[in-house]
Amino acid sequence: MGDVDRTAVLEGLSCASLVDAMGRIHSHRAHISSMVSPDPTRRLFGPAATLAFLPTRDDLPEADLGFATLFYEAVGDQPAGQVLVLASGGYPDVSHAGGTKLSRVEHQRLAGVLADGRLRDFEELRGYGFATWCRGEATHWGGDTVMPYAAGVAVEIGGVTVVPGDYIYADSTGAVVLPAASLERVLAEARKVEEEDAHEGVQIRSEDPASFRR
Repeated sequence: MGDVDRTAVLEGLSCASLVDAMGRIHSHRAHISSMVSPDPTRRLFGPAATLAFLPTRDDLPEADLGFATLFYEAVGDQPAGQVLVLASGGYPDVSHAGGTKLSRVEHQRLAGVLADGRLRDFEELRGYGFATWCRGEATHWGGDTVMPYAAGVAVEIGGVTVVPGDYIYADSTGAVVLPAASLERVLAEARKVEEEDAHEGVQIRSEDPASFRR
């Protein structure tokens, strides 16, 4: 899905309609409660590149890999347009990255970041061209609590499973995870939801309150 299509497919759709559409097509949970952003006006959409954090342990060889190694492993050879998904490792109130580490997202032209943890340097992140959604801003470095551990694996974000390649949508109302295999079906169903809501709105405006009195 190219950059033009990426913008076009979202026209007229909301997070709520996408969540409703997912509920009609799939039985699993797909919605993530609202997050915060350095710039809440930016919507986030793109395929997921996952990076899992775990509680820090200094005796594991993965402790020496570092964020950069796992970042490039996660995004692969075609990073442009992807969404970097950071799983919290059980510590959503701890910093998982900041403006310096996430400058790679800008340089590699990713669509943005969805972090199930806190991020540092909101002012710096606001100056980048990508969208960022997370659990809040942090001031303290989080490396003493969590460490990046694995890239390109299934992760859990806000009670939802995210598999690499799933499509992520996020805005000021929340986020939703859309399986790549059923993306077109979900988008089409979401348009039906929007149309049904618009039709119901017309009916409500024309209804007679007296007909609902007991």
